[in-house]
Amino acid sequence: MTADRPPLAEGIPDRLYGRRRGHVLRPRQQRLIDLTLPRLTLTDPAHPFPHPVAGLWLEVGFGGGEHAYVLSRANPDVGYIASEVFENGLCSLLTRLAPDGEEATAPLPPNLRLWPRDARHLVAALPEGALDKLILLFPDPWPKARHAKRRFVNPTLLPAVARVVRPGGEWRVASDDPTYQAWVTETLARQDFFASAALATTRPEGWPPTRYEAKALREGRQPLYWSFTRRVS
Repeated sequence: MTADRPPLAEGIPDRLYGRRRGHVLRPRQQRLIDLTLPRLTLTDPAHPFPHPVAGLWLEVGFGGGEHAYVLSRANPDVGYIASEVFENGLCSLLTRLAPDGEEATAPLPPNLRLWPRDARHLVAALPEGALDKLILLFPDPWPKARHAKRRFVNPTLLPAVARVVRPGGEWRVASDDPTYQAWVTETLARQDFFASAALATTRPEGWPPTRYEAKALREGRQPLYWSFTRRVS
């Protein structure tokens, strides 16, 4: 075990099943990974930002990065950590931040840090009650029953998640997959860490759109949006 790989909950496989790479990176994308990503990568979970922030938010699996980009810009006083392991997704966000030719020099948002690793390890490493907001949008549903243990919403992982969300903090979840929607409803109904959710069938105000949501709507799937509140002990 290394300093950035604290143990996961018992029964949760310490193995990342999602893709890290897609097609071969173009030269511009490779420069973003080599030169821009290290400038934004979170290195110390105990002290994510060198300056005081009004709150700390974490987005798990940011996909193309459009949601993280909009929210981090709209909330410059908040420390925003965006986690994604898929290199092409990382490049999609980094492209918005560094102009071509300025990958090593362009000014970067001081309130944004990236975690290009398994988000579960970050959850395990963050201080207790560190997060004011946790965001999980359209995660891989792992629809087969034998793969349920791979889901981020997981009864075994819930205590670890609850540990890092402060009392009164918010956990946002969205999914367009019926299997995952039923799983979230059932899993969160059987725990005492988070209060009953506000559930919506249209994207709530303050939730920027994502390309995954747009694709779901085009293909006739109905997304659901939950906002869970961390119970006060």
